[in-house]
Amino acid sequence: MSEHTIAGKKVAFLLTDGVEQIELTSPWQAVKDAGGEPTLVAPNSGRLQGFKGTDKGDTFNVDLTLAEANASDFDALVLPGGVVNADHLRVDKAAQDFTRSFFEQHKPVASICHGPWLLIDAGVIRGRNVTSYHTLQTDLKNAGANWIDEKVVVDQGLVTSRHPGDLDAFNGKLVEEISEGQHAGQTA
Repeated sequence: MSEHTIAGKKVAFLLTDGVEQIELTSPWQAVKDAGGEPTLVAPNSGRLQGFKGTDKGDTFNVDLTLAEANASDFDALVLPGGVVNADHLRVDKAAQDFTRSFFEQHKPVASICHGPWLLIDAGVIRGRNVTSYHTLQTDLKNAGANWIDEKVVVDQGLVTSRHPGDLDAFNGKLVEEISEGQHAGQTA
């Protein structure tokens, strides 16, 4: 159980098919355990296919489509990884706009593994301290981020992590940043 409470806080999880399942389910459970209300947001309605590495995992029900979702209805955003998931979301204009809105509203955003690809295309990464799966470091540096090889990096409400092995640290900082609320330095 987290030492921080986020009772009543609404947290959007933005993903699509190809999500790395544990990067969805572990933070989702951490949000629930701390009293938060997670919502699965995706480009399309229906069910999404999770993966455990390269093997198909479980499917997950979409709660809201991007067309129905509004960042002002949420207190924070989580961007799970998975190569296919992240690659599809990064080029989705609605996903970019939705993500950028959280930064414009100074709300916490947490992204793990390949999830930070979307931050590049949303135009919110320049000048920020971040980490990610190691293969993204050049992309993030080229977009103006300061890439750091650590379990979890927190920068003014932006939480990033490298891979599933870092989920305990990621989940702890995710809940902590949501409990702190808006961060003035969290900007687009």
